[in-house]
Parts: sequence; structure tokens; C-alpha cells
Amino acid sequence: MTPKLEVSALSYSYHTMDGETQALSNISFTADTGEFIAIVGPSGCGKSTLLSLISGLLAPDEGTVRIDGIPLSESRCNIGYMLQKDHLFEWRTIFSNASLGLEIQHKLDKNHLEKLHTLMETYGLKQFEESRPSELSGGMRQRAALIRTLALEPDLLLLDEPFSALDYQTRLSVCDDISTIIRNSKKTAVLITHDLSEAVSAADRIVILTRRPGRIKAILPISFSKPDLSPLERRNDPAFTSYFNEVWKILQN
Repeated sequence: MTPKLEVSALSYSYHTMDGETQALSNISFTADTGEFIAIVGPSGCGKSTLLSLISGLLAPDEGTVRIDGIPLSESRCNIGYMLQKDHLFEWRTIFSNASLGLEIQHKLDKNHLEKLHTLMETYGLKQFEESRPSELSGGMRQRAALIRTLALEPDLLLLDEPFSALDYQTRLSVCDDISTIIRNSKKTAVLITHDLSEAVSAADRIVILTRRPGRIKAILPISFSKPDLSPLERRNDPAFTSYFNEVWKILQN
């Protein structure tokens, strides 16, 4: 079966007046349809650069990115990108913030707007459609940002530390909430995180990178006794600590 995402021998260097800095070297992995991949590694190892390459915001020095077997440059796959901050505009209501991507792509037709209203209702923001961002909690704002991304019906979701700006308690809740939403929508997702617990609680596989230039040190499959456990439920499973310790050990070696 052709994977949804195939990253093959990807390398990238930044060029400045002071010279060349290699960020990534020979990165290869795949993600099947509906699979949740987490990428962890030391600060500065190229994790966010890797997402930029997968999204097409940067072009690799070497290697290829394929979506459904088609080179990224030729693919018509819709890629959703969720950043660390929600980037909601205070002068727009929550609904008009959630519809911003549709507006930019000139898709504010009846069909798309009905689907957006359904997303707002399904994920608990229906009663806040006319509210302003400042009236919502951090977790609800991130949920609105995810709805804005899902409204564009992406085939692939890229998540660049989307919970890092939240306090710890909210972060646990929102990670649980958003990871469950992504799984229920059967989206393929790639998550960048510094939080090893977050990676173990959310992912099907964890890609572990070395220090810069980032290379793949290991790819660790994650499997719990019950396949449908939520991230919070995984944290209470006996296997959670074992996986956490294994990822930590790989990073330290």
C-alpha cells in the first residue's frame, strides 16, 4: 500500500554570509493514512525545518517528499499546518476566524459553511461562534485554530508544537482533546514536540532525531494494550513509563 507521506533521503542546509549550516541529513520515514507520527529531538536539530520541507515552504537540497506516491511539487494534496500559537484575530469572531482559510481560498460557499458549522458543533464551539478570541480559554482557542485547519479538509496535518504556549494542565487536556479529534477524523498527522510524554501519549510511531545536523537515530513504534486509548488514558497505562524511558535512553545515547 502506498503511504500517505513518504520522506526519502531528505537533506537541507541554511546559507548565510557566514557560511553553510546543515540542518538535516538523510531523513527518511513514511506515514500511512490515518497514522499519527511524532518527531522529537534536541533543540536545534531541525524538527521545524523538517515540517517546512514536508509542507513545501522550503525546498530540500537533496531527497524527495511524496504524498500518495506523487512528488510534493506535483501533488494536489491539501496540507494543514498548525502552529505554536493560535493566531486568532481579536477583531474577528470565532466563526470568522475559523472560516479565514476558506475565505482566503474563495470557498465561502454554502456547502463549506455548513460543514464549518458542523465542525463547530461537533467540537464544542457552537455556542461561541459569535464570541471574540479573548473570551475563550487557551484550550478553546487552540480548538478553534484546529477547526480552521480542518475546515480546509486537509489530507495531511502538520503540527508544530501546537500545545507549547499553554500551561501544563491545559496542555494535557488540549493534547488529549485535539489528538482525539485528529484520530476520529482519520487524518494523517505529523507532530513536532519537545515533550516526550506528549509524543508517547499521542503517537503511533516516534521518530527520534540526533543533534544538528538532524539524522534519524531511531523510529519507535508505540502500541498499547487497547488501541483506542486517548492520550490521557495512555498516560495511566503501565506501558507508558517504559516507552518514555526508552525514548529518553535513545536520546541520551
